[in-house]
Amino acid sequence: MIRRLLADADLNLAIVTGVMRRNPGLDFKRAQEVPLEGLEDAEVLKAAAEEGRVLVSHDVSTLPHHLRRFVRGRKSPGVILIPQDLGIGKAIESVLLISEALDPRDLANHVCLVPSLVIYGF
Repeated sequence: MIRRLLADADLNLAIVTGVMRRNPGLDFKRAQEVPLEGLEDAEVLKAAAEEGRVLVSHDVSTLPHHLRRFVRGRKSPGVILIPQDLGIGKAIESVLLISEALDPRDLANHVCLVPSLVIYGF
């Protein structure tokens, strides 16, 4: 089970709220708690890695590239990418499924793209 998540600054907070309502046992930290606002992707990945949290983001276009570069020199707990146009309910269900079905080692240094749930390694 994946228990520790970190919401990127761009992630819709309704997703975080919905996930936490459905599974209060998850430790899903909001971006404002770190804070992540205004940080470059590499710094966001570093913050997530330092806290041992899987990063959850809408940044489908650039985050995979930055993760690929990031994992060349260090380890990442992984990233869950949710397209902006995916419905909130589907996004919540997907994060819950991923957190329940995967072991943290399954997502380490990888990206899981929602809703396909395909995991890409680097």
